[in-house]
Amino acid sequence: MPGYIRLVLLTLTSTPTSQTPDATALSYLLHKHPDRVQSFDLAIGTATVLYPESSAEKTTVAVIVDVDPIELVQSRYRRGKSGDNFSLGEYVNDRPYAASSILSVALSKLFRTALTGTCKSHPELVGAELALTVSIPVVPCGGDADLPRRLFEPLGWDVTAIPVQLDPHLPTWGNSDFVSLTLTGEHTVQSALRHLYVLLPVLDDVKHYWVGPDEADKLIRVAGEWLASHPDSALIMSRYLARRRDLVESVVDRLIPEQAEAQIEVPRLDPPLARLRVDAVSATLQRLPVRTIVDIGCGEGKLIEALMPHARFDKLVGVDVSARELTRAQRRLKFTEMSDVQRERVSLMQSSATYRDARMKGFDAAVLMEVIEHVDAARLPALVRSVFVDAAPQYVLMTTPNADYNVLYPALAEGEFRHPDHRFEFSRTQFGDWATETARAHGYSVEFEFVGAIDPALGGPTQMAIFTKEARTS
Repeated sequence: MPGYIRLVLLTLTSTPTSQTPDATALSYLLHKHPDRVQSFDLAIGTATVLYPESSAEKTTVAVIVDVDPIELVQSRYRRGKSGDNFSLGEYVNDRPYAASSILSVALSKLFRTALTGTCKSHPELVGAELALTVSIPVVPCGGDADLPRRLFEPLGWDVTAIPVQLDPHLPTWGNSDFVSLTLTGEHTVQSALRHLYVLLPVLDDVKHYWVGPDEADKLIRVAGEWLASHPDSALIMSRYLARRRDLVESVVDRLIPEQAEAQIEVPRLDPPLARLRVDAVSATLQRLPVRTIVDIGCGEGKLIEALMPHARFDKLVGVDVSARELTRAQRRLKFTEMSDVQRERVSLMQSSATYRDARMKGFDAAVLMEVIEHVDAARLPALVRSVFVDAAPQYVLMTTPNADYNVLYPALAEGEFRHPDHRFEFSRTQFGDWATETARAHGYSVEFEFVGAIDPALGGPTQMAIFTKEARTS
């Protein structure tokens, strides 16, 4: 094709911020000297990195990948892949021109140290956020020009995706399945590279190499901090792992359960069921005479965030067994920006719902939102003891999936749970019997409500129990 070359291009530009007033910090973090042009061999071509500009005011690094289409085809056949539907399909395609898993592999090889968050010469820069602009002229998106925004915007990027015309000289032909993508935002270099590494193959929906169990490990390692809470986590996992359900389930199983379930439940609700649960629990707490609340299994702190604006709540404590989720909660709740007064009111601590912990005593209300179904049935008595006997708040709010409702999820096979980490899912009768017996045995009364769209025959997707400690009679 005259005038075309087989090149994939990406540029990453840094400008000064209050944290990094010198834009040349980018070159230190990438471990590539601005005065040198460096090339590296890939399995299917060559990757080159260079700096079109480098100054304290603006530093830009360019990554150029020259793809060998013959080697790309041969590598597919070595993996046992068959050709496309027409004889030249393996040779005539967009692989050598558009961003894809090939570019992700190039980024990994060129900037491996930056991806691991290492900079021995300037370690203080690793955690610093730079003002970054990523430009990729040709990105496949299957004709869905909004997909880049859906993928990158939740990670803090401003996204501009301009559809690429099939032929600028023939506008009536319309747009292609590609966009010209620009991302802007303040991120650490490590985070930016990891976002690109994972999401470029997701946009393309194809990987040029065999996807095996090590890819699931890699996805957890590279995207584990944000994948579970991403609104399109199910799509990301499915595409990144070549739609291999076994690999997707292995990743979901290792993600924080409350987060993962909220993303993979289908059909989607608007607003999502996870949001409706938070709203329902928050509304219930607001109508109860409570001032101090402990959220057991708080995850990334969405309920605490919803309760913080209400001044009547004097003390809000989030508890989770996962240190990683508590770190996310700190970010969500903006702990670094809190005043001393706010820090006295809102706090987080690491603990488990199934172990006695004196720090959970003395609260007016305890919340266990989508927690019990992740506990082995044999451990439920330990949870009941730690909550209703040791902590013994005046009120306990508990939500859990309604198994009767599962027949309305078309993607859920009969007998399957909504999340691979669920140890069980109560039907309405089972939850009612269990909660009623738990209340009777420990001096509480209990009421039930549904959360989400209610089916006349099956109830709602989430069932909530509100336990109230009964006054002792002499």
